[in-house]
Amino acid sequence: MTAQNLQGVLDSSGDTVDLLRNSQLGAYVYPVVPTEFSNWRSEQQAWRHAAVLYDQSHHMDNLFIKGPDALKLIADTAVNTVSNFAVNKAKQYVPVTPYGHVIGDGIIFREAEEEFVYVGRSPAANWLLFQAETGGYDVDVEVDRRSPSAPMGRPVSRRCYRFQIQGPNAWQVIEKLHGEPLEQLKFFNMSWMNIGGRQVRTLRHGMAGAPGLEIWGPYEDYYEVRDIILETGAEFGTRPVGSRTYSSNTIESGWIPSPLPAIYTGEELRSYREWLSADSYEAKNALAGSFVSENIEDYYLTPWALGYGGFVKFDHDFIGREALEKLDPASQYRKVTLAWNAQDIKKVWGSLVDPDGPQYKYFDLPMAQYGSSNYDAVIDADGTTVGFSMFTGYTYNERQVISLATVAPDVPEGAEVKVIWGEPDGGTSKPTVERHEQIEIRAVVSPVPFSAVARREYAGGWRTEQS
Repeated sequence: MTAQNLQGVLDSSGDTVDLLRNSQLGAYVYPVVPTEFSNWRSEQQAWRHAAVLYDQSHHMDNLFIKGPDALKLIADTAVNTVSNFAVNKAKQYVPVTPYGHVIGDGIIFREAEEEFVYVGRSPAANWLLFQAETGGYDVDVEVDRRSPSAPMGRPVSRRCYRFQIQGPNAWQVIEKLHGEPLEQLKFFNMSWMNIGGRQVRTLRHGMAGAPGLEIWGPYEDYYEVRDIILETGAEFGTRPVGSRTYSSNTIESGWIPSPLPAIYTGEELRSYREWLSADSYEAKNALAGSFVSENIEDYYLTPWALGYGGFVKFDHDFIGREALEKLDPASQYRKVTLAWNAQDIKKVWGSLVDPDGPQYKYFDLPMAQYGSSNYDAVIDADGTTVGFSMFTGYTYNERQVISLATVAPDVPEGAEVKVIWGEPDGGTSKPTVERHEQIEIRAVVSPVPFSAVARREYAGGWRTEQS
């Protein structure tokens, strides 16, 4: 009998790690948006030296949450405080399991007193939806799932378009669009602006390390608003960013996008696994990388490991609070950047044109992920695993291969470690994996964000926190 839910899939498999490591899903896809509008090198440079238009309309779920218990639902499921969550503000939403491990994350916008919008990847969206449906909350939730990874020519529509105007010239573009000076609100505050005679919602953001805005409105305005932004921004060097380039911004700015949702074990989570379908993201999630453990729980992470420790506030009751209260923050893994050794990475690229030498795992550009959740082992001089390299790519702005990682608290900044690149035993059966050998690549433990510009300009918080 075919499994009807995630629990059934896991029971049938008998080996969760092997199931996920051999998933046929492959890498996380940023759908619909063209891969490149010019080339990924120029697009990367534009967010550092001019301005860019990021198109976020298609790769994230939207949950529209309304009702008297909407704020309570968020408070009960988030490590974050809601005591300062006023209308026209947004928060990075971080839910954990009853055992204190991160499920996922995303952004929640408070658009009105009883109206919120979650925007982000499926794990946190699914958790919110499950709690809303089963927790007795007086809320209505409208679900707008991400666009299909391969629409195959079929028309695609969303409820909202979602763009970001970012880069050092972004505010000049924004004010020209608006037609007059526009107040630079504090980070994650919301307002309105004018574009082409229509008012659009705005969120003060800064993904490129300089003041910028995220903007959104009804999807039927998508093409007209996009064209106006690009036409107006042309004199300031504005470039549209393609889907191939988009995710590489995070390695410079410091967000780890896809930790494994920590929901595959634990009796308290059985009802959730039975609620999740056999076709869910969690059931098909592709686990990739050189770190292999027989125990799926070895892939689970606490908020501190992902740089979210500063979000944890014990001023409210929430799922997982008791487990987190028992943890010592100083003993948790912490988020860092790893700067990979140039000579070692040249060996990986050189193996492509060396038919007689070892063939290493292909390192794609600008981003090298080949799964949905990526865990490459980080080892010390003794060969002991001291962390995980989780999001890896190349930044043309720094002329450097870097990765976002989480490491043990006793691994100091400036230390040299090694990242094991490639999977053991020639690789798994994922469609993104060719037969290859592993290689150890030297790396230096470095700050988050890696970009000096971003370190200077970002407000304190989830990107900059060092536990």
